[in-house]
Amino acid sequence: MNIRAKTITTISSREFNQDTARAKRAARNGPVFITDRGKPSHVLMSMEEYEKLKSHRGRPEKFRSLADLLADDRPEADFDFDIPEFKSVSLRPPEFD
Repeated sequence: MNIRAKTITTISSREFNQDTARAKRAARNGPVFITDRGKPSHVLMSMEEYEKLKSHRGRPEKFRSLADLLADDRPEADFDFDIPEFKSVSLRPPEFD
């Protein structure tokens, strides 16, 4: 599911309990975040979006392991990776004067 292209709706647990139909309608257009005391606690989505997420359809490369990505020898699978510079670290014990 491409969340950026979907409408995200946020409702409280109380609103969800009072108007479940509204939450289900909103889930057709994107994820519905259900909050509990102001903090997100659950996400409601359509079954179709759940199945896409579950089966990794649409963008399977997004869910591949690093080993699979490195083993892929197709030219379009090539990517650049700059190894970060290692800064020297002092291994002396701390002084507590």
